[in-house]
Amino acid sequence: MNDYLDPINSVGMPEQIDSAIAIHLLVTVKELIRNYSVALTEAASPEVRTMLRNQMDAAIDFQKEVIDLMMVKKWFHPYDVSEQQILDLKAAQTAVDIAGLTLFPENNNRKGLFPTPPQ
Repeated sequence: MNDYLDPINSVGMPEQIDSAIAIHLLVTVKELIRNYSVALTEAASPEVRTMLRNQMDAAIDFQKEVIDLMMVKKWFHPYDVSEQQILDLKAAQTAVDIAGLTLFPENNNRKGLFPTPPQ
């Protein structure tokens, strides 16, 4: 990827963004489940424990839905480590490529951009 303005470099980018959002959502839901389990062990009232358990069950169901979506879209391969490794390496290479782009021009002189030139 040499030119980030070239439209050919944006092919597949929306799906990569969707994949990244889904991974972030999955990590967030897993963290939520972990937090619910800690809160459940520290809750004193039976009503609060019941409420936390119900919310944790709903979060577990949501986690399953996110994982199923990611598997259908082929963004996540929990049962095929070699396929997942290929996806992870491709994502890492894309991140390295983006980090290597020159996103800002070398000439960053702002003279002439203001209504009145500086003295």
